[in-house]
Amino acid sequence: MWRVIRRRHGAQAEIAGEAAAAAAVVVPPAEPDLEAAAFFDVDNTMMRGASIYHFARGLATRGMFDTGDLFKFAIGQAAFRLRGSENPEHIAVARETALAFVAGAKVDDVVRLGEEIYDEVMADRIWAGTRSLAQSHLDRGQRVWLVTATPVELARVIAQRLGLTGALGTVAETSEGVYTGRLVGDLLHGPAKAEAVRALARREGLDLTRCTAYSDSSNDLPMLSLVGNPVAINPDSELREHAKKHDWPIKDFRTGRKATLTALPIAAGLGAVAGGVAAGIALRRLYRDR
Repeated sequence: MWRVIRRRHGAQAEIAGEAAAAAAVVVPPAEPDLEAAAFFDVDNTMMRGASIYHFARGLATRGMFDTGDLFKFAIGQAAFRLRGSENPEHIAVARETALAFVAGAKVDDVVRLGEEIYDEVMADRIWAGTRSLAQSHLDRGQRVWLVTATPVELARVIAQRLGLTGALGTVAETSEGVYTGRLVGDLLHGPAKAEAVRALARREGLDLTRCTAYSDSSNDLPMLSLVGNPVAINPDSELREHAKKHDWPIKDFRTGRKATLTALPIAAGLGAVAGGVAAGIALRRLYRDR
């Protein structure tokens, strides 16, 4: 009798499985749209705060530098932000200083640390709203790139963790898998971002009039103005004003907006510089102590 019951249940389970499969709604994959793409800034657009600062925090938890080091190299960067707008010359000096400190570091080690620190520190700081926008482009068969002044190795880690196509970032010169401490060209900031997007569009056959770009900063106006669909995300005051004037979409995913609008431009900028320098200090110490 129990054998009969088990056979009956097995048959019913099989029938239920077949019925469920037949009733399943299968969403076909999106047709590739190879002429359109989306470009996302990272700091305060895709992620709360500065990615290089979060990277430095992760290094700090590993005991690779102390607050004295951070203060020593950050004190000279007090003028990094002026009226909430980034000063490209100050950023360039600070980033190149940080890159000088990683001279001799292995690229593979930086990538490994970036992966670990993303999972520990950065993953929870991704704006859900911005991530959803990126996914909507992927769902339409479009490619999605991050475009950031952050070192390209760290930018690639973020893009990979988010399932995006890739990343454009500041390129540090390497020789045989080791950083030389020099930049290749300029910092990927302001007009350089637009040039990178333009070059990628030529290489990939993109129609920039059909592309979309997202940023929080007026410094990215060259990139935003390059595409047919610019969008302001968590914008600073200058970008907000420009977006309103030109009828660009504005999306703000921040909470406590008044405090955020006042504090983030300065705090994030200082954090980026201090974080970049601290990361350099930490990596230099890591290799010195080996």
